[in-house]
Amino acid sequence: MLINASKFLENLNPNNKINYDSILQKMIESWLLEPTKPKVLIHSCCAPCSTYVLEYLCQYADITIYFANSNIHPAVEYQYRSKVQQKFIKDFNQKTGNNVQYLEAPYKPAEFIKQVEHLRDEPEGGTRCHLCYKMRLDLAAIKANELGFDYFASALTLSPKKNSQKINELGFEIQEFFAVKYLPSDFKKNNGYKRSIEICKEYDVYRQCYCGCIFAAKEQGIDFKTVIKHAKENL
Repeated sequence: MLINASKFLENLNPNNKINYDSILQKMIESWLLEPTKPKVLIHSCCAPCSTYVLEYLCQYADITIYFANSNIHPAVEYQYRSKVQQKFIKDFNQKTGNNVQYLEAPYKPAEFIKQVEHLRDEPEGGTRCHLCYKMRLDLAAIKANELGFDYFASALTLSPKKNSQKINELGFEIQEFFAVKYLPSDFKKNNGYKRSIEICKEYDVYRQCYCGCIFAAKEQGIDFKTVIKHAKENL
């Protein structure tokens, strides 16, 4: 049975911070009563963020990873991160016996720049990031709806540097326009982020030093020559 997670929000105090991990656990409890696993399309920003998410959710759902990240700059770094994501899924499936699938959205960096350039001076974690979250969640919802998934979600909530409250708020807003439902999460809970670091070591997964956005990278002083050199050497 398809569960609209927003029903769990109705009796909560709107002034309190919402525990989205608790809502996810309630949904999983409901899934366990069903004869078949739900189909979930998970937007993944990178292989490291997908690590623990797959280890955790594959116990309860059939997962497809959706790599939709036109925010990543430069193109060769995008290509490298895509390769790393696909390799991790392949290695994870071989090691665990799961059958995680992979889909990739078209890479359209010019469209990303067009949407966020007016926010180029926003600090990391601000309005520009929120718009970036929305762009990628929109794509995940559209693809999940198109292919008949039960839920769409995002691995972004694994990162301590990402605003999980905002990501979940956007997810619930977006689900109102589609038949597919949003799956809330806060994957960094229960030592999820710590476990992701362990899994990256186990599988030798590349952990990038910036989210991908050219504006944030410049703010951090990222040396793109070094990034390009490293990506080309590993493609």
